[in-house]
Amino acid sequence: MSIWLLKPAELTLKGENRKSFEKTLKQNLARMLSGAGVNAKIIPTDGRLYVHGADNEAEAVENVLSHLIGISGWAKTTVCDKTVEAVIRACVEEGKKIFAAGARTFKIDARRTDKSFPAGSYELCCMGGDAVTAGIDGLKVKIHNPDDVIRIEIREKAYIYSGAKKGLGGLPVGSAGRGLLLLSGGIDSPVAGFLMASRGMGIDAVHFHAYPYTSQEAKQKVIRLAEITGSYCMGIRLYVINFTPVQMRIKEKAPPPWTTVILRMAMMEAAEKAAAKIKSKCLITGESLSQVASQTIENLTCTQSRIKLPVLRPLIGLSKEKIIREAERIGTYKISIEPYEDCCTLFTPVHPVLHGDPKEANLIYESLELDALIDEALAKYEMVKCR
Repeated sequence: MSIWLLKPAELTLKGENRKSFEKTLKQNLARMLSGAGVNAKIIPTDGRLYVHGADNEAEAVENVLSHLIGISGWAKTTVCDKTVEAVIRACVEEGKKIFAAGARTFKIDARRTDKSFPAGSYELCCMGGDAVTAGIDGLKVKIHNPDDVIRIEIREKAYIYSGAKKGLGGLPVGSAGRGLLLLSGGIDSPVAGFLMASRGMGIDAVHFHAYPYTSQEAKQKVIRLAEITGSYCMGIRLYVINFTPVQMRIKEKAPPPWTTVILRMAMMEAAEKAAAKIKSKCLITGESLSQVASQTIENLTCTQSRIKLPVLRPLIGLSKEKIIREAERIGTYKISIEPYEDCCTLFTPVHPVLHGDPKEANLIYESLELDALIDEALAKYEMVKCR
């Protein structure tokens, strides 16, 4: 039997609502473990969660924990008798583990929640450090930037562990309503979905496909992106909309410099209608201010001018380099750069409008009579469950 200790992230800052956040986090963890085929027991205590699982399920448990939004950190832990002698012995055993793994410097970090325990935190650090250095030749104490940290937590039981891993942080998915992500095949939108999930938002996604101008491989690429993003978001329902008739109408009748902005307006309107049907409270996009021509502040104003739902843009102030680093961290980057073009890039004008006027944009939009085409496209959606 193995035991993992989980540290909730921002939940500790919540007041009267804390219990509801903790309940959501536990439910999410249970669903993810079950989905990974792990038969584990979850034990919540004040300020911590513990997962009790079989030793042969350790890899699956740790994969789940690395995708669980809402925890600041986690580690596989040893539980020992709640006596000073047992705790010090456990520190020495932990020291042997980290030495065998290559550590040559360490420090002890102790936290005593149970104030009835006879030794204080500082005393435990001193006694533990002395015992480990005396018992393991070649392992030395280093307070700043050690190779590893042996941690002691005196709570309802005594927990000793090392090799603590950093969690994703944030709030449990599902604690902040649901949003509809406009998911393309690019780098930005999967990151936007992940960031909103890390604020507690449940995510569904809509993708506008332009077959035969975009390939089936491009569609499968987006499904794979939704699957990876969904692994952090408790799953995603991906709605694939064939937008070819809408795009062809825009390309044939809209002034060429306006085609991208008008297309974005149509996508926003279609996404808002889809959101109403699935009860999403907002739209989420991967737009970053002035990254491309359609994302100047004037053009962003145009693209959302016909809708009433809030539009959340978590990447709005991030550079491309920062977005790429986040995409690499969550595992979407390599798929996003695969050479399958999406509908936006295929219909990009040579000289796009940079500072569109919303009044002019809406006059052009209304002249195209897109409502019937949008409704027809929405009626023929394909839904893919990405768990």
